[in-house]
Amino acid sequence: MDPFDSSESLEGPSKAVATTAEFSEPWSRFSAWLECVCVVTFDLELGQAIELVYPHDVKLTEKEKTSICYLSFPDSYSGCLGDTQFSFRLRQSVGRSSSWFGQEDVYNRDAPVSLQKEHAHLHGYVYFRQVKDATVKRGYFQKSLVVVSRLPFVNLFHSLLQVIAPEYFEKLEPCLETVCNEIDQWPAPVPGQTLNLPVMGVVMQIRIPSKVETAEGSPVKQQQTENLLPAPTVLPSVHELDLFKCFQSVLIHVQMLWELMLLGEPVVIMAPSPTVSSETVLALVSSIDPLHYFGDYRPYFTIHDSEFKEYTTRTQAPPNVILGVTNPFFIKTFQSWPHIIRLGELKMSGDLPKQVKIKKLAKLKTLDTKTGIYTAYKTFLHKDKTLIKRLLKGIQKKRPSEVQSAILRRHLLEQTQSFILPLEQYLETLMPPQRSVSPWKTPPQIRSFNQDEFMKTLEQAGPQLTLKGDFTGLYRRFFKSPNFDGWYRFRHREMSQKVECLHLEAICAADLLTWTKDKSEVEIVDLILKLREKLMRARKHQLPVKEELLERLEQSIQTIISSLPEDLQTVLHRQ
Repeated sequence: MDPFDSSESLEGPSKAVATTAEFSEPWSRFSAWLECVCVVTFDLELGQAIELVYPHDVKLTEKEKTSICYLSFPDSYSGCLGDTQFSFRLRQSVGRSSSWFGQEDVYNRDAPVSLQKEHAHLHGYVYFRQVKDATVKRGYFQKSLVVVSRLPFVNLFHSLLQVIAPEYFEKLEPCLETVCNEIDQWPAPVPGQTLNLPVMGVVMQIRIPSKVETAEGSPVKQQQTENLLPAPTVLPSVHELDLFKCFQSVLIHVQMLWELMLLGEPVVIMAPSPTVSSETVLALVSSIDPLHYFGDYRPYFTIHDSEFKEYTTRTQAPPNVILGVTNPFFIKTFQSWPHIIRLGELKMSGDLPKQVKIKKLAKLKTLDTKTGIYTAYKTFLHKDKTLIKRLLKGIQKKRPSEVQSAILRRHLLEQTQSFILPLEQYLETLMPPQRSVSPWKTPPQIRSFNQDEFMKTLEQAGPQLTLKGDFTGLYRRFFKSPNFDGWYRFRHREMSQKVECLHLEAICAADLLTWTKDKSEVEIVDLILKLREKLMRARKHQLPVKEELLERLEQSIQTIISSLPEDLQTVLHRQ
């Protein structure tokens, strides 16, 4: 008999979890938010070069430094004069350890999947200044202040840069040191709480959504905050962009763009500037919320990128990635890609923004290619004409952009939820019944996902009322996408944890001491070791069980040990 044994291994981070809110390591509070702050300048002999990294002891690899250098400057085709803000995302070098101090487990446990810290990628948020300067040989002052983080908080970090960058360009390094020391005093990023983040005389008030409220669809009521002086600058969102502004010239194609994102199709955005490029890519990725986009995406990508050869090879199919570019050279490079969106500066047709047209890929040949969506893709679902009319009417009525964005975001959210709901309902049928979870047996297995079985459920429980068109075809295509694979792995892990929790609860409710009465010492020791392992796994994998349940299990272990001979007790206490 092998009670309490679990054959289902739970994936998850293996780092130790910090149990206190206070951080004792140097720069640990800073590291909960940022990896580092970099200053990138233009050197006449070296080209782009990192002038400064703060904190000084941050270990960036040469590959990462080179990537940050090239990604922090707009290319010469963009002609960005004055101040420009944009963002990028780069792959972390293999083997480099991060500076998280074990806090990522706690944060990622409570954050929605799309806002979790990334293990393999870094986000860069750039404030670039290019102004005429007669004292410089090239005649221009060119410098970027870059915030590097694992958190996808584009709104928060661009707002932070708007506060610190202009001041830094005037006062240089001492100012940066002060800012980093202030960030090192910030509270930890805790989802679901209102946080006040002071920097350079400004207090930014933010709220990171929690996993609970995104699942329930409405935010937890905010607590009354103390009277702060100065009055805080409230950021409505740490991560949401002005979706309407990003999609102004492609509004009539929103349905197509949503499907391309849902299916994780390879897409290139060719934009007139890094700002438009990065905002469009991030807006596209967020368009399938609350489903996480599991493909790769690069808000700003250059020919110097270390993945350039990997992404532009013609010997294999294009990878599942969204690339944002500004260099016209890419038109020739990406001719084999199935979906290319060429954007220009926004043009108006009367009161309304001019909409780009769908064009054949064959026409994508010259460097002066006109704006348009170059693709042969045909949508599975019908276009929602009511939404488009409502948004276009809103433009004519001068409806504020944030209201237009809210309408568009709500539509996309409801469409994604309608698509995901039948999948979620089917997953529930794969879970073993609670009555089958016994403390005396291995936890029951979760049934495998059967695509044909799922398709049959659509007749009764499909999204017919909300999604018009060939939704069965869309599901079949979705099953081949990285987003289905990522979603299913993530949900399977959550389900495995749920079964593990039910098993723990069953064990805690059982009379373990009575069970041991007629058992040999070998069986009892085996039981103790298995219970200890179960306890350790529950804490290591942050299982969603109450702490008192784990304490009760710990107490049960101690009670069983106390019933054994003293020599055995001594051995077990030492372990």
